[in-house]
Amino acid sequence: MYNANELLGIINQALADNDTRQVPEGLYAPITYTLSLGGKRIRPVLLLMACNLYREDITPAVLPAIGLETYHNFTLLHDDLMDRAEVRRGQPTVHKKWDDNTAILSGDNMLVMAMQRICQCDKEHLPQVTELFTRTAIEIDEGQQYDMDFEKRQDVTEEEYLEMIRLKTSVLLACALKMGAILADAPAADADALYEFGEKLGLAFQLQDDYLDVYGDFKTFGKEIGGDIMCNKKTYMLINAQLRAKGRQAEELDRWLHTENAVREEKVSAVTHIYNELGIPELALQRINAYFSQAMESLGKVQVPEERKQMLCELAQKLLNRKS
Repeated sequence: MYNANELLGIINQALADNDTRQVPEGLYAPITYTLSLGGKRIRPVLLLMACNLYREDITPAVLPAIGLETYHNFTLLHDDLMDRAEVRRGQPTVHKKWDDNTAILSGDNMLVMAMQRICQCDKEHLPQVTELFTRTAIEIDEGQQYDMDFEKRQDVTEEEYLEMIRLKTSVLLACALKMGAILADAPAADADALYEFGEKLGLAFQLQDDYLDVYGDFKTFGKEIGGDIMCNKKTYMLINAQLRAKGRQAEELDRWLHTENAVREEKVSAVTHIYNELGIPELALQRINAYFSQAMESLGKVQVPEERKQMLCELAQKLLNRKS
């Protein structure tokens, strides 16, 4: 079986081999730039790992895998534009390096390129693969809309938030795993169990991403710390802080949420202090660990030898910086 580094090499080579369009440069240069920023390539690696559970020859899954990676980077490009983010993976975002219109158009083209690549799978798998991908893409848009709506609401519940991140983040990881299983002709029950594994892993991963937005290190996180706090995003931590804050803490938290043009360092420091007082980071870590455990239970349902699932176990642990 392939290991994660070998799969990453296959993916990067396939992305390079398929980066053939040059003109108009204003359209394609931002796409090449976006895909060259790297990242863990988690989704295509998961797709190829799922395929490799059942088949040694993963070649038919490579183009769909880089299609998913192209789609994922398209969503990041547009997210950065909507959030007015200036840094992605330690580099300027497309709308900062070029402009807003370029980000919109190049992003749109990435979406079409993604579909084109995904549709180059084997013909017998095309109906299932396209149905899975299009349903996932719709769900991700729904999750993004909920995320935008929540910025204007003060009554977002924990349940609503978790459903939003399931749609916005988890379903694409789940899609990658199930797509890989479909392309390898895996049993339907295994494909569904792999979907569940990806869904729960995605919830843990997004909760950790939110946690790192407050408590991470810029050098390793790749973007400015405190972005969610500055945007008043309704994360697991903010929602639970609002539920638990009383008296002075509630008043101070509300004041920062309604302060316009706040100094970044002051707001991030003040809100983080409130989180610390309320024990919010510990709550977030507990929920992350709970979802990780559920993910591993789902992986346990997959009917292949345990040694063949070891790569998926190791990748899941690495994503959440776990040692056991």
